[in-house]
Amino acid sequence: MKNSDAPFETCADAADLAARLARDLAGVLRDALAARGSAVLAVSGGRSPVPLFHALAALPLDWARITVTLVDERFVPPDHADSNAALVRAHLLQGNAAAAHFSPLVGADDFAAVATQADTERALAAAVARANRDALPIDVAVLGMGDDGHTASLFSGAPEIAAGLNPRNPMDWLAVHPPAAPHRRISLTLAALLRVGHLRLAISGATKRAVYAAALQARRDDLPLSALLHPPHAHFHVYWSP
Repeated sequence: MKNSDAPFETCADAADLAARLARDLAGVLRDALAARGSAVLAVSGGRSPVPLFHALAALPLDWARITVTLVDERFVPPDHADSNAALVRAHLLQGNAAAAHFSPLVGADDFAAVATQADTERALAAAVARANRDALPIDVAVLGMGDDGHTASLFSGAPEIAAGLNPRNPMDWLAVHPPAAPHRRISLTLAALLRVGHLRLAISGATKRAVYAAALQARRDDLPLSALLHPPHAHFHVYWSP
């Protein structure tokens, strides 16, 4: 399979992208439910996925047998404005999807004894260890991408990027200290992403399409997404809207 063979869908707008991607995810989840009786969906945060979350929540899936988790998370309390878990609770775990089981990466208890930066680092390490201990077999993950080419919380220039992009890393999760973006993070590693049955990338705008094209052209250290494209993931599918 060549890199250029990865399916690329051009959508009319954000609503069209959300509707198409929601139908695609529903099909993958139904197949997983039929095969083993349960399914795991990993989603990304930020504001871009909100229309997708609303479209998914309206679908008549057997949500009680579906677990929702996160591709990455900021190390902030679960009621923080920048929490991906808070975003998922507000916009995805509603309607039909309220019956889903949610497996967040960070809980309120993680901050119970945090008073100093050293406490924060210890709490972050404990949360990462827990995530690795409780790692789920993800059936489908929805990724985003920044204008800098990062995906999940795998940032070029982060101290942990070599471990994050090591395809033989035995860990599913690692702590990340982004060089510019706020908050420490917990992120799926490249090795874990390569073990996911199906990967979906949702991007919008001319800038991100150009960044994706550059990542597709060649593997580049400054574009972490390119590590998923060289060699390509067997079930990598891209949705783009202007």
